[in-house]
Amino acid sequence: MTSTRPTLLLVHGAWHQPAVWDRLRAELDVLGYQTRAVDLPTSGPDARGGTPDDADAVRKEIAAIGGPVVVVAHSYGGIPVSEAATGLPDVEHLVYLTAYQLDRGESMFSFHGVPDPAETDGLIPISGDPGEAFYGDLSAAEAEAAIGQLVDQRLRACVGRVTEPAWRSIPSTYIICANDQAIPVPLQEKMADRATDVRRIESSHSPFLSRPAELAALLDDIVTSRG
Repeated sequence: MTSTRPTLLLVHGAWHQPAVWDRLRAELDVLGYQTRAVDLPTSGPDARGGTPDDADAVRKEIAAIGGPVVVVAHSYGGIPVSEAATGLPDVEHLVYLTAYQLDRGESMFSFHGVPDPAETDGLIPISGDPGEAFYGDLSAAEAEAAIGQLVDQRLRACVGRVTEPAWRSIPSTYIICANDQAIPVPLQEKMADRATDVRRIESSHSPFLSRPAELAALLDDIVTSRG
């Protein structure tokens, strides 16, 4: 561990945008951390590209920091992070927050046993109830507000395969969200087996909204306890 406190680079998941991290960033600011949030091009009102484009966006943000970085990825964000961070010496640690910590050749679809569709040049809809899936421990009003901020998501991101996963060469922590309805705990545990360390938080899929202070404290502990 270096003597310089790392910047925390926050990478959102599918259908979300960087503003979803605002509550957590405020709590991390109180703890003295500098933070940046990546804007993934496959998510947004003008969603475009695929996983390689998202990985490129992550690499550019890491380069812009120009110093030690801990990357925190949520949900789909774990895929471009695993693809982007390999070989980047400034990245000291990876945190997968109920995120896809995939191995070589895996995609989101393949991990779930879903075959690639014949056509990937389009958007993927949210199946089921996003309030239940993403925001189960928010109030009804807060969940409704969060749902109102969801954006389009490119289908191509779901079939993008990891080539050389960064977690094979960079220490990583997996945070299991115990009440997650989007990525079931058994699947989180399967991916957590790939991490250097495993932590847990009693939250739904989005603790940066429902438990930002608790999540900030957990991230601080992860950063400060690295060997």
